Amino acid sequence: MAVLSILEYPDPRLRTRAEPVVAFDAALGRLVDDLLATMYAAPGIGLAATQVDVHQRVIVIDVSEDKTDPRVFINPQILTREGKETSEEGCLSVPGIFDDVERAARIRVRTHDRSGAVHELELEGMLAVCLQHEMDHLEGKLFVDYLSDVKRERIRKKLEKDRKERATRGRAPVAARARAL
Repeated sequence: MAVLSILEYPDPRLRTRAEPVVAFDAALGRLVDDLLATMYAAPGIGLAATQVDVHQRVIVIDVSEDKTDPRVFINPQILTREGKETSEEGCLSVPGIFDDVERAARIRVRTHDRSGAVHELELEGMLAVCLQHEMDHLEGKLFVDYLSDVKRERIRKKLEKDRKERATRGRAPVAARARAL
């Protein structure tokens, strides 16, 4: 299993619509394993393949406290939505940013597992919210799209500033680099 690089907002690749999975093969199994390794290492509770620049309809989620309940959703489709719930969301592609988003409280979903078997599931609570969030990624949408234009622009500027600061901290002065060699 490999830990993959997670794209960060406003990377335009996050806006790519994912394609349905058609081959349930060893390559798909490796992708699922890599997504799980990446999600746990981040650490996060959900990850869509789009976030690692793989544009297939694959999602992994683990909302359990002890991280022992990994779930895989391939080609998920929401069949029904009930109720509304507002909760604070964050995203591995929008690090350090959290805000309230309204989603359906309960959903019925049809999905494939990693072997290609089809399942219909009733989900609620954090699992339902997380799946809806990750399914947005498959459509090229991020949770910040639910926020006002002003908030979204403020977030974009903050993340760009944070990236520049991380890049600057990662560069040692030339003399220090020479000593480190």
